[in-house]
Amino acid sequence: MKLAHRIRGFFYRTALAVRYRRFGEVTAVAEVNGQKLLYAVRGPEEGKPVLLIHGNGGSHRSMRVQALQLAAAGYRVYSPDSRGQGANEPLSEYHYADMAEDSYQFIKALNLNKPAVYGWSDGGIIALLLEMAHPGTCALMAISGANLYPDCGPGFEEFKAWILKEGTPIAMMMLDEPDIKPGDLSAVKCPVLVTAGSGDLISEEHTRLIADSLPDSTLKIFGGEDHGSYIKASPKMGRSLLGFLAEHKY
Repeated sequence: MKLAHRIRGFFYRTALAVRYRRFGEVTAVAEVNGQKLLYAVRGPEEGKPVLLIHGNGGSHRSMRVQALQLAAAGYRVYSPDSRGQGANEPLSEYHYADMAEDSYQFIKALNLNKPAVYGWSDGGIIALLLEMAHPGTCALMAISGANLYPDCGPGFEEFKAWILKEGTPIAMMMLDEPDIKPGDLSAVKCPVLVTAGSGDLISEEHTRLIADSLPDSTLKIFGGEDHGSYIKASPKMGRSLLGFLAEHKY
């Protein structure tokens, strides 16, 4: 199944890249919060800004399908590699709060005025922390497969064993972080699209807790999908994201 998703995703990304080749990727480096972060940009310069934040151990290429879909729809898409990941130098220690501050300073450094922000997995956590620390930064937000604390589903013990086996600083962070109380989400005032797969590592109960704790949220559970199959190897999340942006006239 995973191989089939990867093959389907490869052909879909290739087809999109050919169809929308005028939205070629441009990369640069931003110096923010004491870090040098490589980032990619797609889409017309006059387009409304959308910031994509990838998951643990990923890069700006992790959500390439969504970047192409958004660029084709006229948005200006910014996809940074998070600190110590992608093309950036690895670090000896990682914390979600640091990455949230990186994202905030990235937005300020590039003069992105109230962007829409989409975060997948760790990226969803970072997006929530960003808006909690700096209310009013985001016009809209979408998060996929995010969690408030580590023990967020029946598969956590198995996942914990994998983390310990990996033993890398970026993986070990997930043993103790994040530590967000449901009540803390009341600080996120912008509309938020909350998604997960029905077979996600994050339980549906936990995802519903997040949605219910946000002042203005829309919940979508993708049936028959896992933590990333509707994102990395599929146009499904991009279509939902575009619909959400259009609904809010962004």
